[in-house]
Amino acid sequence: MKKESAGILVYRKSGGAIEVFLIHPGGPFWAKKEIGAWSIPKGERSDSEDLLKTAMREFKEETNFDINGDFKKLSPLTQKSGKVVYIWAVEGNCDPSALKSNFIDIEWPPKSGLKTKIPEADKAFWFPLGEARKMIVAGQIGFLDELEKLGG
Repeated sequence: MKKESAGILVYRKSGGAIEVFLIHPGGPFWAKKEIGAWSIPKGERSDSEDLLKTAMREFKEETNFDINGDFKKLSPLTQKSGKVVYIWAVEGNCDPSALKSNFIDIEWPPKSGLKTKIPEADKAFWFPLGEARKMIVAGQIGFLDELEKLGG
């Protein structure tokens, strides 16, 4: 079965422009990476879980924010790895300074056999669309393009 991820792209309008809420992955690998490192809060689907429920669960796990509203399903994108990512856009607001992510175990340094706990997300930020396109991982830019075409 192919891997699938689902997430929520929260956006707001500020002075007529669209801003998007993105998270930065935690841990030592991402610590000094900014450009091309930020992401839409998302995660892998569990078995046959409803994709929107997956997206909402992952958003809560990675940010500790509940989100609701008029969810707009964007066109799925297939990543280089073959994973299919499903994203819903919703207008809303979150306070980046209140981010509280869940923790995961990783092996660090790689192939060392040593385990460490890291937050899935270590910070969040509101980016105007133009800046977001530079900061987000390349495989997710298409979601920003589609949100812009929809006018938010």
